[in-house]
Amino acid sequence: MDTATETVKTVALLAQFIATRGQTEKLCAPLQKEDTVVQPMGDVSPPKWHLAHSTWFFEQFILTRFQKDFKPFHPRYNYLFNSYYESIGERVLRANRGFLTRPTLDEILDYRHHVNKEISAIYDTVGKHDRADFERLIELGIQHEQQHQELLVTDIKYILGNNPIFPPYLQQRENNHVKNPAPKARYLEIEAGMHHIGYHGNGFSWDNELPQHSVFLQDYSISSLPVTNADYIEFMLDGGYEDFRHWLQEGWELVKANHWQAPLHFHKIEGDWYHYTMHGLEKVNPNAPVTHVSFYEADAYATWAGKRLPTEFEWEAATRKYNPDKAHGNFLEDGHLQPQPANYSDEKCSQLLGDVWEWTYSSYHPYPGYKREEGALGEYNGKFMLNQMVLRGGSCATPRSHIRITYRNFFHPDKKWQFSGIRLAEKINP
Repeated sequence: MDTATETVKTVALLAQFIATRGQTEKLCAPLQKEDTVVQPMGDVSPPKWHLAHSTWFFEQFILTRFQKDFKPFHPRYNYLFNSYYESIGERVLRANRGFLTRPTLDEILDYRHHVNKEISAIYDTVGKHDRADFERLIELGIQHEQQHQELLVTDIKYILGNNPIFPPYLQQRENNHVKNPAPKARYLEIEAGMHHIGYHGNGFSWDNELPQHSVFLQDYSISSLPVTNADYIEFMLDGGYEDFRHWLQEGWELVKANHWQAPLHFHKIEGDWYHYTMHGLEKVNPNAPVTHVSFYEADAYATWAGKRLPTEFEWEAATRKYNPDKAHGNFLEDGHLQPQPANYSDEKCSQLLGDVWEWTYSSYHPYPGYKREEGALGEYNGKFMLNQMVLRGGSCATPRSHIRITYRNFFHPDKKWQFSGIRLAEKINP
């Protein structure tokens, strides 16, 4: 690569860095300072913590390595804002992040601006032999912060959605209730054969998407649409949460113990279903994809419907075949922050990318030949590859530039505070 090309690449990466950092702060702009400290459950991190941790990541993995005479912004921030990196040292327990009333939000913003300035300043000081590694870590930090932007949206929604007055995050809008029927889902056939799974190319990917390998799949079909709110409400009205026959045992125990009766954020008001959205409490749009369901709920719905969840390999093979254009998907940049009704096409699967993460019936395990990165960054994915399920496709809170067909998200099967939804599959010849 010649010097001019390197300069263009460096300028573009710096612009992406600045834009990503600004997007995170933009997401926090509608909040009151009090909103940024709250942690209503252990899975949720306070918005102020997200602002600090994503900054700590750049300081810890880039400034400490490439800045001459590095001096931390604050000697205790490593303890406060390390997330789970055992090799870096002790840290505040995840469930205790809401106790951090100090440092203040203003101090955290000062920290962000300081690190932004230092990262920008060292671009010209990194030696040529370190340039490739430096740029790789900058891009990794950008991708890491984009993950936290999605977590930030879902955590803000949980914080405000569990406030009894249901304060809106965004300006109130007209009721989006739609009376027209949704398009009817069709089942699209995928022929048996070998399919390439995993990332292959020169762009960014996480190590859990590697290496690309081949998987043989039997004939199957996959729904052209995700399950809608209307579909799921039919399951609820048919006693879906009262009939153990639909449920895996662990899921049924959670239904009984937690009195599950509906997706997260759903509320029954005067006989109608409402749900908390980023615009406040709204009547449920029957045509939009159902969201905020656990794996157990997704599987129970599939069983009730006489179908099943696709495996992550089936999902990826179908998505490669129909090759959706993510430019037409509903992502963070579109500003809805809520799944939207399908823009239906007879030729393609709809909403494979964007709107809702789709649960698959695949455990989160390493691909054959997986190699964990050396050092602290090797803790990013590899150590979580057990007792979690894979989700695919991105959501309305995922940055558009962050998603790929091969992207593997993962959560424990009981989690439902993310924008998680359902797409069904079935064997062609059962």
